[in-house]
Amino acid sequence: MTWREVRAAGEHGIALLPIGSQEQHADHLPMGTDTLLVEAVIERAGALLAEEPPVAGIVRLPALPYGHSPHHLFAAALSLSAQTLGAVLDDVLDSLVTSGFRRIMVVNGHGGNDEIMRLAVKRFALRADVTVAACSYWNVISGEEDGGRPEVTPGHAGWFETSLMLAARPGLVREPVPVRTPVSPPPLFDHPPYPGLTVERHGEWERVGGSTDDASGADAARGHRLLADRASGLARAIRAFDAATIRAPR
Repeated sequence: MTWREVRAAGEHGIALLPIGSQEQHADHLPMGTDTLLVEAVIERAGALLAEEPPVAGIVRLPALPYGHSPHHLFAAALSLSAQTLGAVLDDVLDSLVTSGFRRIMVVNGHGGNDEIMRLAVKRFALRADVTVAACSYWNVISGEEDGGRPEVTPGHAGWFETSLMLAARPGLVREPVPVRTPVSPPPLFDHPPYPGLTVERHGEWERVGGSTDDASGADAARGHRLLADRASGLARAIRAFDAATIRAPR
């Protein structure tokens, strides 16, 4: 788009900002998995939004490919600090408002970004005349049966992400997918000892080899269903955001 097209779209449109990461995804998935998957979900959601009734004025930004990944630096990652990621999001949001947008949605593909993204959105809306939404793609489901496994969703480099990659970018999945050997004691970040607790133990990610669950049972067919469900859920979320904010005062 040219700058004039962007300015014209900003008056009534919705800017979509995908954010991902560059980090290890075990031995079978590329480092850009989180970015690739959030882009795949947005791509399919966009096609659904073009169907009747179409949602006009959706402007998709280039994905931010770096996220908050210090827990993956034991292997390989390009990580922004929490403060830097928050500042980058604040600058991008500020640029969008300056360019005329008053409705923005951030769509996240990496678990380490989630809390930072939500805080950035809340803080920005306190000081700028804007309506901002945020979500992580795996949480916006359609409510239909998709063959998923909630106990390992979203996980990391496990069954869920590997199934999605087999559907979205199969040429980037290394075969055969290695079988993950359970470690003892089980990692606490994945299954805390009491509901509601957040537990982090030093060195945990390296101890489990960088993945949360066994990905060897992943398959493309279920990946397509998972991908279609998240795309449908995101499209519905964007439609709801559009309907709730179209008359928002500037």
